Amino acid sequence: MTAPNYNLEQVLHADGYVRIAGVDEVGRGPLAGPVVAAAVILNPKDIPQGLNDSKKLTAKRRAVLDAALRQSAEFAIAKASVAEIDEINILRASHLAMVRAVAALKPAPDYLLIDGNLIPRGLKIASQAVVKGDARSVSIAAASILAKNWRDQVMVDLAQQHPGYGWDTNAGYPSKQHRDALRNLGVTPHHRRSFKPVHNILYQEQIVSR
Repeated sequence: MTAPNYNLEQVLHADGYVRIAGVDEVGRGPLAGPVVAAAVILNPKDIPQGLNDSKKLTAKRRAVLDAALRQSAEFAIAKASVAEIDEINILRASHLAMVRAVAALKPAPDYLLIDGNLIPRGLKIASQAVVKGDARSVSIAAASILAKNWRDQVMVDLAQQHPGYGWDTNAGYPSKQHRDALRNLGVTPHHRRSFKPVHNILYQEQIVSR
């Protein structure tokens, strides 16, 4: 598998677009914590080397690239809360986080490369959905790195407030430690109640309390 490149962006530059933002989200799978999105406009003359899908990078490498991107690129990071995830579902919440990240970029981009196969509702900017975009576009890969690092730090902070769930290492994903802690310690305010493992525990608690 080849690394992501700047080809999609170069085609768009040739068509007259100037401010091209890559957009990606992280955190759709965890049982706890917000879903987070980033929008990134790379400087074509200063693109950090080694950008890739954040899931393919070590934490140490992500940290180095995160610092480099903060120096060289324009970016915005936004989230949708656990309450919003439970209210409107995780797909729409991830799209809401994307829309918020794009809206926070000033001046606004004139074209968006969005990871996935759907363009979020509410975007008024010319956009292209790119399947497996974080493996194809360095702009989307950059967004995935910034979003993941930011979200991972949120979960590290929450782990201090709620020890036992292992959020500092599992980032809220359903690891064995996390699932065992859910059964033994119960549900926190940061758990997504609409997600089946969490819902089932709450339902069992309701039955026991009757």
